Amino acid sequence: MSNRAFNLPNILTYGRILAVPLIVLCFFLEGRLRSSDFARWSALGLFIAASLTDYLDGYLARIWQQTSNIGRMLDPIADKLLVSTCLLLLAADPARTIHGWSLWAAIIILCREILVSGLREYLAELKVSVPVTRLAKWKTTIQMVAIGFLLAGPAGAKVLPYTVEIGITLLWISALVTLYTGYDYFRAGLKHIID
Repeated sequence: MSNRAFNLPNILTYGRILAVPLIVLCFFLEGRLRSSDFARWSALGLFIAASLTDYLDGYLARIWQQTSNIGRMLDPIADKLLVSTCLLLLAADPARTIHGWSLWAAIIILCREILVSGLREYLAELKVSVPVTRLAKWKTTIQMVAIGFLLAGPAGAKVLPYTVEIGITLLWISALVTLYTGYDYFRAGLKHIID
């Protein structure tokens, strides 16, 4: 494996992937610790650190000219692993952080991620690039902030009232923007699929 695989931007991406099982561990421990607040705050801390690496790895790769094929491949995978795992954990946790109608927001986000990944993979075989739009970047930011509030959950509500409600509202906003950006990607890729 080349030295490029172990440059700082890629190491940050590997760190984001490693954060995923640690966040799962926090939720596993939440039911076994006397103070579930510690597990929630730990999960939130790991998620914030992982989210920051999402911004930093791409930024550093560009300014240091350290882009690599493995980085281009793993970066979106790391993002999807982080978001998908957190949404699934929040839907399944005993505190019922995401439940009822709010599950639909999570389902919309998960379905869009899978569909756009499939579309990108198909278009890559045709040597067609679909660039990430500014709105898609905003979608990711809103999504990450929403998940942060939801990870804090009941523990966060002791510090900031309505933490969960703020997170659910942001999750719905993210889901609506997700629908639009997903439609945008499919519209851009549709002519290549039809051809």
